[in-house]
Amino acid sequence: MNPIKILAVGLLGLSLAGCGDSWGQRAVTGAGIGAGTGAVIGAIAGGPVIGAAVVGSLIGAGVGAATTHGRWFP
Repeated sequence: MNPIKILAVGLLGLSLAGCGDSWGQRAVTGAGIGAGTGAVIGAIAGGPVIGAAVVGSLIGAGVGAATTHGRWFP
């Protein structure tokens, strides 16, 4: 497991977590981005890709729903 790859994928996911204008849009886009990021991290780590994608989507939806448009990202 290469920590630099995991960090790069994590930063990519975080950079896109605030997409969307409404609360629902941010939750949905966060879930999609989190699922993709989780699947990549699961594949790099050699673990179950589906499980990592599910966990990533749940975390991404939570982070996306918790963000406010324009607060961190204009």
